[in-house]
Amino acid sequence: MTQEEFKEEAQRLRPRLMLTARRYLGDDDAEDTVQDALLRLWQMVGELRQPFDALALRLTRNLCIDKVRRRKPTVVLTDSGGTDQTDGDDERVERMMAVVSTLPDLQQTILRLRHLEGMEMNEIADLTGSSEVAIRKALSRARQAVRQKYMKQYE
Repeated sequence: MTQEEFKEEAQRLRPRLMLTARRYLGDDDAEDTVQDALLRLWQMVGELRQPFDALALRLTRNLCIDKVRRRKPTVVLTDSGGTDQTDGDDERVERMMAVVSTLPDLQQTILRLRHLEGMEMNEIADLTGSSEVAIRKALSRARQAVRQKYMKQYE
């Protein structure tokens, strides 16, 4: 593939790649991820054949999944003036997150994506490469494990 052919193909694919990246990452990291994918494809320009849609989409998807996996989960807690109730809630959240961190990696990921990131089951299934049924089952098992461990340790 020539450089001109690559440029035309990349320009044609860019909107689709952006759509894919935004679905996984939102607007924040989508542009950077698409740039990374196109850069990697550019490095293979001599070996590429047209059309390379499937390769570009898979590469973008995998880069997005890598970024999601590397993200640190965050919980936004509002301060209601330092009442005893808020202090108790903070402690419960910390204890709950400690319990969650003892789960297997896949269960931790699914719990965090669902409850902290607010993702839908089908989005999590796409992101992890699993079926929606498998994600629902893993989420159910993760919740049950958290409940049992929390009750055993803190109640």
